[in-house]
Amino acid sequence: RVPLVQSGGGSVQAGGSLRLSCAATGSTTYANYCMAWFRQAPGKEREAVAAVYTRGGNIYYSDSVKGRFTISRDNAKNTLDLQMNSLKPEDTAMYYCAAEGGPYCNGGTCCAQYEYDSWGQGTQVTVSS
Repeated sequence: RVPLVQSGGGSVQAGGSLRLSCAATGSTTYANYCMAWFRQAPGKEREAVAAVYTRGGNIYYSDSVKGRFTISRDNAKNTLDLQMNSLKPEDTAMYYCAAEGGPYCNGGTCCAQYEYDSWGQGTQVTVSS
């Protein structure tokens, strides 16, 4: 497992922006990883909003966030960020980062569907209208 520590998030009005960050602490064992951001709103199932595969392939975004959210990685810092722009009240949820080493994937779409063992602690994002 990969220890993950999240930061960022908070409350913002609709149309505003927030940035989430996820730091992978400890040493990295695998040469390739799936990394993703998920969210879960009260009463709803957890959904993948963005995912990447560290060896390339497509970057996955859910239809609900496409064009507004951007996932990015900093290999030197071992961080995964989620820039969220043009936020809507329906983006309100608990957001989680996830990582999995050595997955059988070839891109973000596969990583969005992967079963993750490593999760961040969660960060609340609240968007008011």
